[in-house]
Amino acid sequence: MGSQPDPNPAGFELEFFGETDLDDGPVLTWIKRDLTSLQRRALGKAMEHVLQRLGVGVCGTRFGRQLGGGIFEFRLAESAEEILFQAGLLGEDRVPPEHDRILLRVFCYAYGRRIVLLLHGYDKGRDPSKRRQEEEIAEARRRLVNWRKTQRA
Repeated sequence: MGSQPDPNPAGFELEFFGETDLDDGPVLTWIKRDLTSLQRRALGKAMEHVLQRLGVGVCGTRFGRQLGGGIFEFRLAESAEEILFQAGLLGEDRVPPEHDRILLRVFCYAYGRRIVLLLHGYDKGRDPSKRRQEEEIAEARRRLVNWRKTQRA
């Protein structure tokens, strides 16, 4: 008997809150509108190589932290080039510069059979204050409440 191939070899499926056939939803809109092309590429590769592979397990690494109520934070605190370099997407001759650090946060919720719902994201590098962080987490919590309501309907 042959074994069936894993339908999701990366481990976890990523789902974007509010995404429909007609609308990207707030997380994809943030990624497309507010991030630079280098930040988008680095976040995409980090999500592919870290978040999709580990899911909520990122909380056991420097890439994640539990926030309570089922929400966890996926965080990047490196240069975009360093993330791409670690993913093998920059040539070995390129040394990642230290001055191009990014501080991105994506708030997530894991559910079902290995699905990670991306609820909200922001660029912490633009405003690293504790107050801003709390506001962004509160927005993620509101979105989770709304998502749960739609799941019951």
